[in-house]
Amino acid sequence: MNFAILGAGAWGTAFAIHLSRLGHTVTLVPRRFEHALALSSAHENADYLPGVPLPASLQLGYELTPVLMEAEVVLLACPSQALRETCVRVRDHLSLATRLSLVVSLAKGLEVKTHLRPSEIIAAVLPGVAAGTLTGPSHAEEVARGQPAAMVLAVAPLGAFATTVQAALSGPTLRVYTSDDVAGAEIGGCLKNVHAIAAGCCDGLRLGDNARAALLTRALAEMVRVGVALGARAETFYGLSGFGDLVATCHGAWSRNREFGQRLGEGRPVAELLAGRKTVVEGYRTTESFAGLCADRGLDAPILAEMHRVLFEGKKPAAALAALMGRELRRE
Repeated sequence: MNFAILGAGAWGTAFAIHLSRLGHTVTLVPRRFEHALALSSAHENADYLPGVPLPASLQLGYELTPVLMEAEVVLLACPSQALRETCVRVRDHLSLATRLSLVVSLAKGLEVKTHLRPSEIIAAVLPGVAAGTLTGPSHAEEVARGQPAAMVLAVAPLGAFATTVQAALSGPTLRVYTSDDVAGAEIGGCLKNVHAIAAGCCDGLRLGDNARAALLTRALAEMVRVGVALGARAETFYGLSGFGDLVATCHGAWSRNREFGQRLGEGRPVAELLAGRKTVVEGYRTTESFAGLCADRGLDAPILAEMHRVLFEGKKPAAALAALMGRELRRE
């Protein structure tokens, strides 16, 4: 198949390498022209995925017109807060994208002002184009190096082309499942980043394995409760896009959100941790957006609420975790 990947961060680059390894025609499109030149000359993404060579078959592009003219599937590998802008760029060239059949988001976050999920942003900006999400426990470097992983491609309604894309994405090192619960897949991918920051705070405070296990268990319960209230199916959160991604992101030493939370727990200020970063901590803005969404809908999400107080109201992580421990006792 012919794939275009818009966004050349770690995840976009890793997936471009994976698809190239499977023999597909793949064009990776960085956001900045100078980044495209750097990738072309160095044959690796030194900024976001150092030490992993780019395949000779991988095409690098910058101008969207020729890329979209050939693409059957577009993967949006940008941060969630840049997703709308990226979709607008695609829309400006959409009349020439005669082969395009599916646009898939790789982002995991809600848009801050609108509280829209990634597929909802795609649908709003690109009406009439099938939209989906690809999500699950997936560390970019491991996927790029061909270590085993499994993910979920969520598209509604599921059709023959989605099954074709599932087969195209899958290979000896990546197993892709399908789902038509796009809301559940995306909500799990969003909330796990918030909960990973909380897990990192536990690590930074050196609270031990018991505390982290308890937090993750209640995080999953919160994910299910909030997700179902927002129209998702409960069983989705017990799969790869919910529980699987939660475990990976809360335990992985590579996890930006967990590492960010750990530094918070160790006493580093939020502003200092965010200043000058090349990579995005998706859970930070997702906490802001999801807290607003839950407030609008009257949804109870105590872990999310405490993380919002830590990130945006100056509450100390130790005080937030103490507040969670001091909540009214109830049945599980």
